[in-house]
Amino acid sequence: MPGLDLPHHDVRPTITEQFHAFDAGHPWVYRALEQLVVQRLAAGAKRVGMKALFEALRWRHPHGVKGLNNNYTALYARRLLAEHPQWACAIEVRRRRSP
Repeated sequence: MPGLDLPHHDVRPTITEQFHAFDAGHPWVYRALEQLVVQRLAAGAKRVGMKALFEALRWRHPHGVKGLNNNYTALYARRLLAEHPQWACAIEVRRRRSP
């Protein structure tokens, strides 16, 4: 309403923006996920779950991976599929609900 001073709310970065910032600061995470997919498929896996890969990364690093948010699983899955379309039958992605 004109003339009505409402409190200003800080605009928080979107999950996608947070993901890009994390990915830029931790490029090794993507490479590690790639290696894990290759290993799982070579071992005979037909399907690869991104959440399981995230947990594998966390277990391999004694102090975890600071900032590795479960909200990033779908974004990493999409990036992996963009660069490795041959993995489409092994990594499932759903339609995005948010931009």
